[in-house]
Amino acid sequence: MAYEHLIWPKDLIDLDQLTQEHLYAVLDSAETFKEVSEREIKKVPPLRGKLVVLFFHENSTRTRISFEVAAKRLSADTIALSASGSSMAKGESLLDTARNIEAMNPDALVIRHSASGAPQFLGQRLSFPVLNAGDGAHAHPTQALLDLMTIRQKKRRFSGLKVAIVGDIAHSRVARSNMIGLRTLGAQVTVAGPPSMMVSGLSQEYGVRVYNRIEPAIDGADVVIMLRIQLERQSGQLFPGAREYAKVYGLNSERLKLAKDDCLVLHPGPVNQGVELTPQVYDCPQSVILEQVTNGVAVRMALLYLLVDNTERKNPRA
Repeated sequence: MAYEHLIWPKDLIDLDQLTQEHLYAVLDSAETFKEVSEREIKKVPPLRGKLVVLFFHENSTRTRISFEVAAKRLSADTIALSASGSSMAKGESLLDTARNIEAMNPDALVIRHSASGAPQFLGQRLSFPVLNAGDGAHAHPTQALLDLMTIRQKKRRFSGLKVAIVGDIAHSRVARSNMIGLRTLGAQVTVAGPPSMMVSGLSQEYGVRVYNRIEPAIDGADVVIMLRIQLERQSGQLFPGAREYAKVYGLNSERLKLAKDDCLVLHPGPVNQGVELTPQVYDCPQSVILEQVTNGVAVRMALLYLLVDNTERKNPRA
């Protein structure tokens, strides 16, 4: 394999841990595993005998199912935990829960948590790989990677692409991870959203252009990533209402004409049709939202394979 020389981090917390070469290694591996998912028999043996724990402290549908399918297609066993169904509901701490999980001798932990920094906290204390499936408003590296895979399949390149990320930037872990990944691969990134949903210093920290209106952000764009309004993370009412938001920041067919004719439309889901984008845009030929879901399984297969297999090579068991 062309990337065998790469040294992988033990844990995947966010994309700033990965170089451009690491990112391409994940994307190339994901393409291979996508072919597996298209076979009649959708299983391969790399992680046979391995145990992957899926710990979702925060609600999830697509990401949880995607990771579970990915692990099983690699022939791993899985255990799924939720906060409500674990001892954390009885007052047990996150670290105590993790230590009990470690006593079961798993090979990887996939965690989604409402607190930013929870995956890193556990990764520093556990001996096996920890994969971040989304933590608070901090990061969502696997979502960004499946977005990158979807863009690459259609555009075949990143250098010189203009990618616009529009919506609730302040509370979006997807936006942060995408800004890092896209910039690492050479894309030009613009972000736009209401001033109440923006954070300061984005230009300096991430090298992106910032707008308070959607029109200049998507003008001439090759890719537009629309974000869901993160009501569950907002401390107050940050905009007048859904109708007003859609009128000013929603992506409709007329606004989409500002972008390039072959512009891709992405959304991490769940989609509030009629708010972030209209049903017409959701179903238009440029929309690759369902392809993102398909690519999510392949990306997570690649990451589990690369991190768990890498750990096994570095620490072979007797």
